[in-house]
Amino acid sequence: MKPEELRKQWEQEERTAHISGWDFSHIEGRYEEGHDLPWDYGVLIRRHLKPAMKLLDYDTGGGEFLLSLGHPYANTAATEGYPPNVELCRKKLIPLGIDLRECADAARIPFADASFDMVINRHGDFCPRELFRLLKPGGLFITQQVGDENDRDLVRMVLPDAEMPFPGRHLSVQQKAFEEAGFTVLTADEAFRPIRFYDVGAFVWFARIIEWEFPGFSVDRCFERLLHMQEIIDGGGVIEGTAHRYLIAAQKPQ
Repeated sequence: MKPEELRKQWEQEERTAHISGWDFSHIEGRYEEGHDLPWDYGVLIRRHLKPAMKLLDYDTGGGEFLLSLGHPYANTAATEGYPPNVELCRKKLIPLGIDLRECADAARIPFADASFDMVINRHGDFCPRELFRLLKPGGLFITQQVGDENDRDLVRMVLPDAEMPFPGRHLSVQQKAFEEAGFTVLTADEAFRPIRFYDVGAFVWFARIIEWEFPGFSVDRCFERLLHMQEIIDGGGVIEGTAHRYLIAAQKPQ
């Protein structure tokens, strides 16, 4: 395919780059990541979660994962700060009886002290001291997080001078922060796994969605570098980067 034909194709991906909740189905089958982590976030939560527990999902996204837990709605709360997802959650979660609060500040979560037996968070923001305040004695915080090295090799392919958006987001630093806040860390793990793209258009869509990792990315700005990625795919069928994840389960003392 000629460069200008590729440009038109990639610009179309750029125009369609938006999601509802956290839905990557647009590039399903065209990329893969995170299928072989050494832990299962959902299994770990279900191992500790009991029906009578008060549960908060902070930064719930579109509420998809929260609903998959099947926890009693009367004992379930959620927050979300991204306006399109807030509207989605209002339509999806509030009619079920889930206590939804709009919140974009992890250090000021609008619930009273000691409100929850468990707080969960996947790939969102958090503040250990605020979590300590929210949890009942003996309460648990369980999180799976995106680390600061996430996708950095992919970023450098198109934006070589882009700075790391969230330095310090790795296990050793965050585990220490929880311990300093008064928690006992029960589980801590970290993993680096492949993320693969099988066509450049899927990468373009992804980079526009994950805009905080790819600041200022556009087809026009990065066109020559995208053409180089196309050459790699033409030769080997895949562009591969590195996904960085870590897991923490921390308990507030009784």
